[in-house]
Amino acid sequence: MKKFLFIAFLISLKSFSQNSFSGTWSNENCKDCKKEYIFTITIAQSNYAIVGTAEITSETKKELNSGVLDVSGHVYPHGDKAQIKLKDKNGLSSSAVLMTSEGVLQFTKRGGADLVPNEIILNKIYE
Repeated sequence: MKKFLFIAFLISLKSFSQNSFSGTWSNENCKDCKKEYIFTITIAQSNYAIVGTAEITSETKKELNSGVLDVSGHVYPHGDKAQIKLKDKNGLSSSAVLMTSEGVLQFTKRGGADLVPNEIILNKIYE
């Protein structure tokens, strides 16, 4: 009986770590937003850890071109929310919260340098 409970416990833990944040997300295909910039984040989730890169590009405003940002963070236990930190090559950093729901990723900045937008909705463009 103890073996059965242990196996059931492991299966339940595995179901919460479904890698729902892995992939490339962008606001490039946004229909209802202004196109001042394109924010692209490529992340991989392994259990509860997140690593990846992000980039902001703009054709009209030079100050919105961020270069490549390093992304690191962790996923909360239920798997629908993550806390990340973005860091540029000069050492400036920002923190943000990611929430996934129905195929979109909500990005909300929590603090730090003005490297990234305050809020944005991202769609998955690559798996």
